[in-house]
Amino acid sequence: EGETFNPKETILRIVGPYEEFGIYETALLGILAQSSGWATAARECREAAKDKMFICFGARHVHPAVAPVMERAAIVGGASNASCILAAKILKRQPSGTIPHAAILIAGDTVTVAKAYDEIMPPDSPRIILVDTFKDEAEEALNVAEALKGALEGIRLDTPSERGGVTKELVNEVRQRLNQKGYNNVKIFVSGGLTPDKIRELSEAGADAFGVGSYISGASPIDMTMDIKMVDGVPVAKRGRIPGLIDNPKLKRVK
Repeated sequence: EGETFNPKETILRIVGPYEEFGIYETALLGILAQSSGWATAARECREAAKDKMFICFGARHVHPAVAPVMERAAIVGGASNASCILAAKILKRQPSGTIPHAAILIAGDTVTVAKAYDEIMPPDSPRIILVDTFKDEAEEALNVAEALKGALEGIRLDTPSERGGVTKELVNEVRQRLNQKGYNNVKIFVSGGLTPDKIRELSEAGADAFGVGSYISGASPIDMTMDIKMVDGVPVAKRGRIPGLIDNPKLKRVK
């Protein structure tokens, strides 16, 4: 779980009567291939974010039956947490997220929702408020900071592509304006089409945390194959493959 591997490396060895495990070949390969692809994408995001938080927001891009598996793989790969409730529960964690645009659109005002969220939610629920719904992001960030004072943990920038998305210039402006008003402790959470390169760019501009969705959910599976390499103690293999077991010191015996 989370160990790196190289092409042609044996990552799983099954020893036993073929009739007991052969039926699961397709399922096992699918689990390994897809989960490894998701985990690898998450690892790339972790390397880009370094020690900063990044949460997997990929559940909305996949079938709900798949979402918990995908977000679990993302955490194995390095994500700080998952937004998918079931994925977090499987890993005995509390899911992470922020308020949705829908709440602000229905209420008609960001500050109104921010105050209601602060009043209703448990004290240990982070106050991270979206600031790109109705007004200029920098202006709204200051409005929310003034309204919640020390209770505000962070603001979230999720500016849509129709308005240019979240840019390093925007992150820098919001950071500077918050600092000038004494809100140096308010973190900047960014999301929306993030890639490892974008994470690095926005991190350098002052972003503190990231929500990554499609880069992880859309990761290509890593091809896997299952081969019979020994029958009744005799090395065997199909043409093109070397008969016999391939040693890998990283394998751990599981009964």
